[in-house]
Formats: sequence, C-alpha cells, structure tokens
Amino acid sequence: MLRWRQWQERIGRHLLQGITLGCVLLAGLMILGLLLKSWPLLQEQNLWSMLVSRDWRPHRGEFGYFPFLAGTLWVTGGAMLLAVPLALLTATYLSEYASHRVCTLFKPLIDLLAGIPSVVYGVWGVLTIVPLVKNEVAPWFGRFTSGYCILSASLVLAVMTLPVIIHVSLEVMQAVPRELRESALSLGATRWQTVKKVVLRKALPGLLAANVLGFARAFGETMAVIMVAGNVARVPGSIFDPAYPLPALIANNYGEMMSVPRYDAALMLAALLLLGVVLGFSVLSRLVLQRLQRRWR
Repeated sequence: MLRWRQWQERIGRHLLQGITLGCVLLAGLMILGLLLKSWPLLQEQNLWSMLVSRDWRPHRGEFGYFPFLAGTLWVTGGAMLLAVPLALLTATYLSEYASHRVCTLFKPLIDLLAGIPSVVYGVWGVLTIVPLVKNEVAPWFGRFTSGYCILSASLVLAVMTLPVIIHVSLEVMQAVPRELRESALSLGATRWQTVKKVVLRKALPGLLAANVLGFARAFGETMAVIMVAGNVARVPGSIFDPAYPLPALIANNYGEMMSVPRYDAALMLAALLLLGVVLGFSVLSRLVLQRLQRRWR
C-alpha cells in the first residue's frame, strides 16, 4: 500500500512537471512560429529601421511600425494611469475599510464586469465615451476632435482593466495574515499606517502581478480599441489625436495579407513585437520587484 502511494505521488509530480514544462514550451513555440513567419521580411529589411520608420505603405514595401508602437503605448499608458490608482484604492477600501457585507456585495459585481465581452465595451464607448469626449471634454481644453481618439480608447480600456486589477489585488490583500494587522495596531499604528506599512508592503508582489496582468489585458486588447481609437496610421501628438495600436493593425488587415508581398510577414512581425513588449514588461517588473524586496530586507 505504501509503495502504491509512493508511485501515485511520483506520477503526480512528474505530471505536474510536464504540464509546467508544456506551458513554457508553448510560449517558446509561439515566439518561434512568429519569428519564422516574419523572417522573410527581416531578411530584406533592417528591424531597427522598421521600428523607427513612420511610413506604412505595404504596396510599396514600406513597413514602418513607429506609428503603431506609439499609438499602442499612448493608449495603454493612458489606460493604466487611469486604472491603477482607482483599482488599488478600491481594493484597499474593500479589503481594509468596508464591512464584510459590503465586500460580499461588490465582489460579484466586479467579477461580472471582468466577464463582459470587449465588443460590448466597444459599443458603450462609441455610444457614450466618444460623444462625451467630442462635445464636452475636448472643447473644455480648447481642442477639436471627432471623439475617436486616444482619450476615448484609454477610458474604455481603463474601465475594462479595472475589474481585473481590483479582483487580483483584493485577493492578494485579503491573503495577508490578520495577525500582522493586529500586531501593528497593538503597537499604536493607525489604520492607514497599518495599511501602508504592513499590508501594502506584504502584498507588493501580488499587487505588481495584478498590474502586469492589467497591462497585458490593455496592451493586447483589440475589438474595443478598433471601435474607438480612430485607426489612423500616424504618430499621435496629444490624447485628442487618433491612434492605430498594433492589435488593431493585425485585426484590421489580416484578411488582406495574401494580396501584397511580405504583408503577411509584416503582420506576423507586428504580433511578435506585441508579444515581445508584454514579455519584456513582465521581466522588467520582476526585476524591479526583486530590487525593492532586497532594499526592504
């Protein structure tokens, strides 16, 4: 009987190791597949010159990614600037200040927001956010815009990203042992000092992971961005200018790629750049977290 249990444990351990290795290999195979598909274009043109070029003329063989990279960073950066503070404050309130009844009431509503399809958010953005930005926000700043601009896309993405960051942050903060809070309060710390010095510091790795997850959601979002960003292939100069993020480029043009030479390789390279930025941001956030942890020890 003991030997059978040992065999079960060994089989289960090897099975879990295989699943973990399979997930890592899957990411590697995705990168390799995109690289192979985009290799014909990389052989003909220099990668750096394509990254800094502003000219996107596929019929002439000109594939400049800078307007799309700039549009993606503008939209995603604006969404994160709006979503992260609100999400952290909301998670802090629900975890540390709200009653159990209030927290139980709002958690399912937050999860419901996270499950709404992106096309619904896009329709809401077209019907509500775009007219609001066009008729109210832009004139208040003395600017004219059609409403299909970076600000509209950032607002829609911020609303889409909020539930994801709030849910993960709330779970992480609630996982902090209550004994730590009680110890800080017993030493004379106020509620806010306990939250700032104990809870947030202890939950920092999970909070950073929540923000990275929200960034990945915003950076790779397609449908809602297509509907409200404007999709103009030029470098934006302000939040009231239209943008053309990389996901929208891939989604809008993938069906046309067979009619233009190297167009398929250009779109696959755009997908590879998209994946590379998300992976790079994840690695960078991990390095920053390790640096902070060493400083606080």
